[in-house]
Amino acid sequence: MSTPMQFLSDNAASVHPKLWDAMRAVDAPDAPYDGDAVSARLDAAFGEMFGRECAVLWVATGTAANCLALASMVQPHGGVVCHREAHIEMDEGGAPGFYLHGAKLLLAEGESAKLTPDNIRAVIDPIRDDVHQVQPHAISITQASEYGCVYQPQEIAAIAALAKERGLGLHMDGARFANACAFLGGCAADAAGAVDALSFGCVKNGGMSAEAIVFFDTGMAEAARYRRKRAGHLQSKGRYLAAQLLAMVEDDLWLSNARAANNAAQEIASAAGERLMHPVQANEIFLRCTSEERDVLRSAGFEFYDWGIDAARLVTAWNTPQDHALALSKAIAAL
Repeated sequence: MSTPMQFLSDNAASVHPKLWDAMRAVDAPDAPYDGDAVSARLDAAFGEMFGRECAVLWVATGTAANCLALASMVQPHGGVVCHREAHIEMDEGGAPGFYLHGAKLLLAEGESAKLTPDNIRAVIDPIRDDVHQVQPHAISITQASEYGCVYQPQEIAAIAALAKERGLGLHMDGARFANACAFLGGCAADAAGAVDALSFGCVKNGGMSAEAIVFFDTGMAEAARYRRKRAGHLQSKGRYLAAQLLAMVEDDLWLSNARAANNAAQEIASAAGERLMHPVQANEIFLRCTSEERDVLRSAGFEFYDWGIDAARLVTAWNTPQDHALALSKAIAAL
């Protein structure tokens, strides 16, 4: 039997060889937890990438990165404004409520799973300023969004201005931040804007077991270190997580990996035409196709997720073979 052509998820991709090399390079005695020499380099490495001071904490999962970042902004009696389709609402098993000790997610609408200031105001303006209603404490946006669409710098700036005006924290779920940044031209500062904290994705982009919480409001980081320990994410051999993150940001591996994934997605999107449900700006393609058409694609060896009725989600990765992307493109065109 031939090997299936994998478009299920970028989580299913293999680990980049440079990250294996980086982990082997630190496979020697060093200080435990985050006291090692590699973890000590993260702040400077990410600070150089973003062009401003930051404090960086490694964790093992994107869920922990999102929730620990938000816990630094939101009190248990408060709320987080996010899109109705946000990962923290749809795909994290109630973890935000657990980590934030009952804080509420305040759900907003928005095209292609992106928020606008008007969408946010529609949620927070009706909330009375009294103890009987949950008060907003933060906004969370996703770059790229859950439908693979990218916030432009001016869109982030408008949301950041609203957050500042209302005294709200601003968090960015960057599980596919690299793909968004590659689409925008490669400037990390532009892709992040004036957020207070960013969950910087590594695993979906060729990592094994490391994500980063990047605090641009560095005052949040100290308490987050205690929360990380309490949450069970202070790994005793943290240098292996730090090594993955450093290998990813050094020599812009994170960008080159993302560009490869984005290019593969564009190859597939070029054949989809009116089947596309959302613009393809990162590495996800949402496709209109019937169950019979999905069966045809699967019988040709392609693996992907159904996305509700008469739709499919296809995800490319840093190591998607060019011939696989081309084959899928031709198969879609032939439907």
